[in-house]
Amino acid sequence: MNKHEYLRHIDTRIANGKFKDNWTSLREIVVPEWYRKAKFGIFIHWGVYSVPAYDSEWYSRNMYIQGSKAYEHHLEVYGDHKEFGYKDFIPMFKAEKFDADEWATLFKQAGAKYVMPVAEHHDGFQMYKSSISHYNTYEMGPKRDVLGEMKVAYEKQGLTFCVSSHRAEHWFFMSHGKEFDSDIKEPLQCGDFYWPAMPEPPDFQDLYGSPPSDEFLEDWLIRCCELVDEYQPRVFYFDWWIHTAAFKPYLKKFAAYYYNKGEEWGIPVAINYKHDAFMFGAAVPDVERGQFAELKPYFWQTDTAVARNSWCYTENNQYKTAQEIIRDLVDIVSKNGSLLLNIGPRADGTIPDEDRNILLRIGNWLEANGEAIYETTYWRTYGEGPTEVKEGQFTDGDTKVFTSEDIRFTVKGSSLYATVMVYPDNGIVHIQSLKEGSPHFHGIVEQVQILGYEEQPNWERDENALTLTTMGVQSNVPVVFKIDLD
Repeated sequence: MNKHEYLRHIDTRIANGKFKDNWTSLREIVVPEWYRKAKFGIFIHWGVYSVPAYDSEWYSRNMYIQGSKAYEHHLEVYGDHKEFGYKDFIPMFKAEKFDADEWATLFKQAGAKYVMPVAEHHDGFQMYKSSISHYNTYEMGPKRDVLGEMKVAYEKQGLTFCVSSHRAEHWFFMSHGKEFDSDIKEPLQCGDFYWPAMPEPPDFQDLYGSPPSDEFLEDWLIRCCELVDEYQPRVFYFDWWIHTAAFKPYLKKFAAYYYNKGEEWGIPVAINYKHDAFMFGAAVPDVERGQFAELKPYFWQTDTAVARNSWCYTENNQYKTAQEIIRDLVDIVSKNGSLLLNIGPRADGTIPDEDRNILLRIGNWLEANGEAIYETTYWRTYGEGPTEVKEGQFTDGDTKVFTSEDIRFTVKGSSLYATVMVYPDNGIVHIQSLKEGSPHFHGIVEQVQILGYEEQPNWERDENALTLTTMGVQSNVPVVFKIDLD
């Protein structure tokens, strides 16, 4: 259907559905039970920007900023921007070694429960078969519907299929190419790869600077609804710039349309958002590269990456350790959150060994300790110990230095899981939250086990702590005690 027909179709669905495009109605959504239980997902940044594999996934913007390192790199490696622009990377994005089934097997081994590929990033290239633009993987580059292949492979492995859209920022993302003689030239029309390339807001958080036009917003809405109609994702993730004022009526329309489609499918769905893009309670809040310092009574998600410096593959990625990510996962889950961990495949579709090895190490830990993560909920306190977790987005640049006194709690049924973030060399653990007379627990400790170990710990409880003693436990990753309570 054409643009105007699609917009009428969206309005009709909203008019005839349970959810309307207002916050009162949208706040009636309930976070799907599977999502709250899943706890761990995989994010995937893969696209045309994976070809230059330099700087970051923002290469398409930065390569046109005169004097930037990406600009100078582009001149040195690829030549003048008017002769070789970002669009010229598209034929080089061949994905010739991409195997969706191989990816799905790896993500399953990693212990992930849901997978969220980026369907369209800020560069405007769609990773799926689309009727909205010719600039997509089905018509160009790989000549394959890579998103469709992922959906089939992931669902075959029992992984929940989700998508993310970062299209909103495309309003301004290519604008710097208009500032000098490059391949980004007027006139640009809707449907062009570089369109609209409008001036970049002086402050990215500006709610009113350089507001998108109705034409762009309608195009954005249709692209999002097409993803919903064609791929039936269970979670739809939005990146940050949708919180700007001009998007609000279109966000409400999309949410009502998507939530109504979920009702029609009989499949619970959810939306992720950042900042204040959605009214609280109308979608699931997400914290980019950061987390909350305290337990939250509402479900939330953090998205971060295996690399500190980039979301996509670059030749010099600075990787985190698996141990660091596992500790973050434990901390996030104890506070009623879920971890969405990003990897960056190469342009040919292969996953770098560093990414793969991190995922497999996480999977090994979850195989032994997943009982303390999956399908758990929060306890009366998220944990104890001296280490303060810095709150907010972009706080994961430095490794958190946890100690043997840092313990995190989750609960399932009558079992409390106490995860010791750094296991002490002497094998002695003191859990003050379970001491006699604790404000958190007044019942009886019946039994204590160690997940992944045959050894049964010695334990005693007094007015100072529940003290656990082991003889043969040595570990450089968190150790979980399963404590049966009555």
